[in-house]
Amino acid sequence: MRLLLKNGIVFDPLNNIKGEKMDILIENGKVVEKFSNERDVKIIDCTNKIVMPGGVDIHTHIAGGKVNAGRIMRPEDHVYFVKEREGIIHSGSGYSLPTTWLTGYLYAKMGYTFAATPAMPPLSARHTHEELKSIPIVDKAAYTLFGNNWFVFKYIREKDYKKLAAFVSFILKSVKGFAIKLVNPGGDEAWAWGGNVKSLDDIVPNFDITPRDIIDGLIKANEILNLPHSIHLHTINLGRPGNYIDTIETIRIAGKYSNEKRQVMHVTHIQFHSYGGKTWKDFESKSEEIVKELHKYRNVTFDVGFVLFGETTTMTADGPMEYYLSRLTGLKWQNLGIELETSPGVTPIIYRKKSPVHSIQFAIGLELALLSDPWKYCLTTDHPNGAPFIRYPEIIAMLMSKKYREEIIKEVNPAIKRRAIIESIDREYDFYEIAIITRSAPAKILGMEKFIGSLNIGNDANISVYEINPEKYTYEDIIKAFSNSYLTIKNGRVVVKKGKVIDEIYGKTFYVAPKIDDDIMREIYSDLSYYFKRFYSVNLANYPLDTIYLTNPVEIKTIPKLERIVMK
Repeated sequence: MRLLLKNGIVFDPLNNIKGEKMDILIENGKVVEKFSNERDVKIIDCTNKIVMPGGVDIHTHIAGGKVNAGRIMRPEDHVYFVKEREGIIHSGSGYSLPTTWLTGYLYAKMGYTFAATPAMPPLSARHTHEELKSIPIVDKAAYTLFGNNWFVFKYIREKDYKKLAAFVSFILKSVKGFAIKLVNPGGDEAWAWGGNVKSLDDIVPNFDITPRDIIDGLIKANEILNLPHSIHLHTINLGRPGNYIDTIETIRIAGKYSNEKRQVMHVTHIQFHSYGGKTWKDFESKSEEIVKELHKYRNVTFDVGFVLFGETTTMTADGPMEYYLSRLTGLKWQNLGIELETSPGVTPIIYRKKSPVHSIQFAIGLELALLSDPWKYCLTTDHPNGAPFIRYPEIIAMLMSKKYREEIIKEVNPAIKRRAIIESIDREYDFYEIAIITRSAPAKILGMEKFIGSLNIGNDANISVYEINPEKYTYEDIIKAFSNSYLTIKNGRVVVKKGKVIDEIYGKTFYVAPKIDDDIMREIYSDLSYYFKRFYSVNLANYPLDTIYLTNPVEIKTIPKLERIVMK
């Protein structure tokens, strides 16, 4: 099929297109400069409509053990949202934990065409990819957990970073992962012994290393392997008063790599790590301090993890944090232990406007975004931790409309006036900046701009069209438009029309397979064989999985040195 999107108002920041009226040509599922011939061209009039690349969600919990654990323990979540089968479109349910088919449909309705699930234990990779495979429309990727892995600890303790890199390479290739993920590095191992790590220099039980050592060691491994994305870091003390000090210290670890001039660290859901105060009674925003530190380093990026009011489900590979949260709320809690690799947890939460803490958390997310260079970060809610991803249009509206922010602030706890700075910020985003934080920046941060997040000639035609006039709009118009795209086009096919899913196709799964030095790998196998026989419930031969578990698998090659640059 040949499609011509006629007279759309195009925002494509990776190509520096800022609201230009132009045509987009699509042939054989790709964006093209001109058609091979003019036969059978379907013309779609996009006059007074916004055209952007498909949305990119860099961090969203949509598949794997934690998500399924949440579905099982929270049947009430599936009462809030039920979609009946319609034509070829499957039924589904779930508000904060939508079922797999529904997940793909809901992303597509918002104009999103890529989503990365951010915390895959290697031992659970087969199940994670099976779930990803059943999510329609969007392209996918999975980050692999390394921050509490015994093999990682062993090689960092020995300061053998070549072996560490070889092990990471073996795991990523075996489980078809995309990036190195760290969650509370060292904390889950301490949790197995009833403890946690409280500073970057605490000793991890039995290994005589620290969280600082783990972060630094995995940065070294990532740079040896030349992976497209940097380490993806959930740092220590998430959700604790005063944790902004630890966050600043964590960011400074990247400082020793500043001469590389390439991204070496992505700090995820940083809103949960930007807290001042010593207790919940004097809890306050430290967004200014965090943003100031982040912008010192060209090689550090972040995503926000916005909090919105309402009920949701929290889940993370940070087991001790979830236990701590469940003790604060008194709500049900579940913990999982995954052999030598991680210890995730799940618990519900209700963010209340009357709560001073929740009101300040809400403010911190907005402050971080409004104070930052949009190329530095991505829009996320750490779905579903801060809010379900279907609420992204509300966040977009708040970033674009101070009036909307003010209306919400009138309803929240007055502590927001004393212990946050959101009311003093006048900035309002435009559509170009929204395209950056929802498309271009996440694609570039992932090292994937040649595949997603842009309308480059030759790229897959993943495009969203929104029915909104960029010259005149209200915040209600913004929410309406971004909640239900006028068109979502995936690989050149119209899958959403006027907010309704009309077609179901399956996107690609991206993964990396870095090369492994044969001599080092022989030594690694000796260690793997010993630990697997002694501690694991599966044999080493059963650990790797084939690409049969992936939808349309695409292996991303390693990149040339210095190419992964984010800040201009």
